[in-house]
Amino acid sequence: MRSNDGSRTGGEILVDQLVAHGVRHAFCVPGESYLAALDAFHDRSIELTICRQEGGAAMMAEAVGKATGRPGICFVTRGPGATNASPGIHIARQDSTPLIVFVGQVARDMREREAFQELDYRAVFGTMAKWATEIDDAARIPEIVSRAFHVATNGRPGPVVIALPEDMLTDRAVVPDAPAFEPVETWPGLTDMSRLQKMLWAAKKPVLILGGSRWSEKACAATLRFAERFDLPVMTTFRRQHLFDQTHRNYAGDVGIGANPKLLARIKDADLVILVGGRMGEMPSQSYTLFDIPSPQQTFVHVHPGSDELGRVYRPALAINASPTAFAAALEGLQAPNEIAWSNATRTANADYRAFTDKATEMPGAVNLGEIMVWLRDNLSVDDILCNGAGNYAGWINRFYRFRKYNTFYGPTSGSMGYGVPAAIGIKRLHPERNVVCFAGDGDFLMNGQEFMTAVQYELPLVIVIVDNGMYGTIRMHQEREYPGRVVATTLKNPDFAGYAQVFGGFGIMVDRTEDFPKAFEEAQASGQPAIIHLKVDPSGITPTTTLEAIRAKSLQGK
Repeated sequence: MRSNDGSRTGGEILVDQLVAHGVRHAFCVPGESYLAALDAFHDRSIELTICRQEGGAAMMAEAVGKATGRPGICFVTRGPGATNASPGIHIARQDSTPLIVFVGQVARDMREREAFQELDYRAVFGTMAKWATEIDDAARIPEIVSRAFHVATNGRPGPVVIALPEDMLTDRAVVPDAPAFEPVETWPGLTDMSRLQKMLWAAKKPVLILGGSRWSEKACAATLRFAERFDLPVMTTFRRQHLFDQTHRNYAGDVGIGANPKLLARIKDADLVILVGGRMGEMPSQSYTLFDIPSPQQTFVHVHPGSDELGRVYRPALAINASPTAFAAALEGLQAPNEIAWSNATRTANADYRAFTDKATEMPGAVNLGEIMVWLRDNLSVDDILCNGAGNYAGWINRFYRFRKYNTFYGPTSGSMGYGVPAAIGIKRLHPERNVVCFAGDGDFLMNGQEFMTAVQYELPLVIVIVDNGMYGTIRMHQEREYPGRVVATTLKNPDFAGYAQVFGGFGIMVDRTEDFPKAFEEAQASGQPAIIHLKVDPSGITPTTTLEAIRAKSLQGK
């Protein structure tokens, strides 16, 4: 509240900047180090979600950053509060998501004495965040917050960490608000697009790969039209499947974990690869084996909003420094050749994708996760949203589900466990009218399962499917491959997850047969409550294509 002299506290100035920049949601775990900022939320229009652990709060904010293309906002307290939030910051870094984390700090006159919970946030987050800073003067809050919004979104998006000394937040200052933030688009040059046009006309076996962030629904639609005009086979990178309609006849599959071997062969055999938005990191590049480094054998076109990413790993024949949204708009001006030489190859690519994903593979046990994914594929609407964390269970989502619309999938390309539940809550807060379904492994869920109480507190009727195989499955898979039969530290004893949901005040049900899933899912949705479906699966079925026993036998034979 402004005083008679027009001054505001640092906390009030800070929250007013968030309002000015269009923030509608923020996520936090409260702390005494930023009480003045918390107080300022009392009279502002921002919806503040109170979380149970800072990691969950940061992941919720990161998911909102993914969804909106504008910085997700998170507040945490000093010391352990900040370190608890670090997984969300790391996800934002690797997933190229705009995020701003505000961290309470000790008073300025106590710094560098190792005061209670004191940390040097520039040092702690300097290599993880795009920018880590501390505000010493309340009058500079509008300037620094405005810069943070631009840093988090410009070029390759990422996280910003801002430390807030608690005495600075109670200082009063007279300072105007910064102008409202608007993202800055980087547009491709006419020469870039002209060269791309010539490369396409000269190609015989081109492929288009979509990834990264800074997309929009309009950009995805423009890219789809481009793919149709040029009849290109289109692929998406790891956990970016929502960038292209997977039911479209030009879709060729996702380049991620457990990718179709025919898809990988098609990329290696291509004479022109156009990568838009992505970095082609370890997962989509199949541990950096898909392209030669630094010079790919294929003619390689790399379109990316961050100039530092162009040539960082792969030397492109054509580097285009542009955001996907701007580049997609420029694609409208390209003219397709009169005769397209690769149309038959595009039809074959799509047929290979469908053959690989149409029907669930056989698996041991009474629950076939592939059949469940096919049922969801046929019964969820185009607007329904899926979220997941990390674990082998996600392989069934990647292979058998089909995303048809932009921003209907939220999964961490960083591979961070514990992400799905907070992401689903953040997205449900943003879109209460949309159906949100979260998949989590048993080990995955319990890393942030306490946030189920946040869903109950805010009456968010989402559905969480816990795939319970009684172990850290991904690590067990690697363990059996490298040290067959020597099981150490991967076995889990789990609670009754359906009972867990009920004790928290939600809906819970257990499923141990595939045919029981549809009815259980419908009951979970009809409950109108946050719901958990406890799905008991055979631990042997470790991926859609193999079992633990088969991996162990092969490893022992090799040794």
